[in-house]
Amino acid sequence: MMVHLEKYGQFLEISGFHGVNFELAEKFLKKLRAENSETVDIQFFNADLIATKEHLHFAALNALESFKSKTNTSKTPAMETMLYAATQNQIQRAIQKIGINRDSQNVAVVILGKERAQVELALMVVSSFFGCKPDESVLELTEQKQAAIKQVFQITDVEIQTVTKGNTQEAIVNLIIEREALLSTQT
Repeated sequence: MMVHLEKYGQFLEISGFHGVNFELAEKFLKKLRAENSETVDIQFFNADLIATKEHLHFAALNALESFKSKTNTSKTPAMETMLYAATQNQIQRAIQKIGINRDSQNVAVVILGKERAQVELALMVVSSFFGCKPDESVLELTEQKQAAIKQVFQITDVEIQTVTKGNTQEAIVNLIIEREALLSTQT
C-alpha cells in the first residue's frame, strides 16, 4: 500500500513477506548499503513483532518528522524508523528488539523514497530477491502475535484494560503508537 506523505515529500510503502530466508534478507541489506543507494531507504522488521501497518506507518512519520526538525538520532530515515517502531533510542537495542534474525521467516518492510516509481521498483527488487510476492497478512495482529508483542513491548493487561473499548488488538496498536510518540520526548 503506497502512501504519499506530502508534508515530507516522500512516498511510503509498507509490506510484508512470508517464508523469507534470513541470509537472503541480510545479503540484500548489505548489498544495498554497499551500493550506497540514495534513491530509497529500506528497513526490514521481524513481522511477528509488528502490530499492523499502523505501527510502521506512525514509526515512519515520526522518523521523517525527526529529520525535518533535526532531532534524529540515526543517519538514515530507515534506521530512524527502526528506532521508533521499536520504541527505543539506541540502535542496537532496536535491532535486537524487532529486527530480523535467524529465526525470522515473516519480514515486514518499510520503503521510503522521493519518487513513487523508485519505491515501486524497490518493492519489486525486494520481492525478486526474496523469490516471493508480498504477503501483507504477516502484518495483521493475530491472537498468536499478541502475547509476543505484549511481552516485547512490555504492555500490561492493566494498560490494555485502561485503553480498551472491548478491542484488545486496537488497544495494543494504540499503546505502541503512544510509545512511539513519547520516544521523541525522551533524552
